[in-house]
Amino acid sequence: MLIPKNDQTTSEQITTTLPKAKVLKPQADKIITLGKKDSLQNTRILVSKLQDIKSTNKVKKTLAKRYETRKGGYTRIIKAGFRYGDKAPMAVIEFVDRDIEAKKVDRKKKDISKKEESKQVAPA
Repeated sequence: MLIPKNDQTTSEQITTTLPKAKVLKPQADKIITLGKKDSLQNTRILVSKLQDIKSTNKVKKTLAKRYETRKGGYTRIIKAGFRYGDKAPMAVIEFVDRDIEAKKVDRKKKDISKKEESKQVAPA
């Protein structure tokens, strides 16, 4: 379950099967709780659980500050239908009050032609 924990901390939302999401939810909540307590021991525990310094820094700097007034329940599971092929139940697990900019898929694509036009006009 190492990869989903890192994916969730970096993108703040992942789509997976419902049983995996139910296992991941308490683990992610415990990671946020560890990040809220600022000590060397908790930092080392986070690094050992996440196996990634970037994810650890994001938990300690970004997510811990976002949820410092919240007592628990940092993640939510949203059922997302069934997977094509084997009909496995799918779910989206995401952080409550997540940053939409963290996952690039949710952003609207900008019109590339407008950018190209502005670049051509500027040098002339």
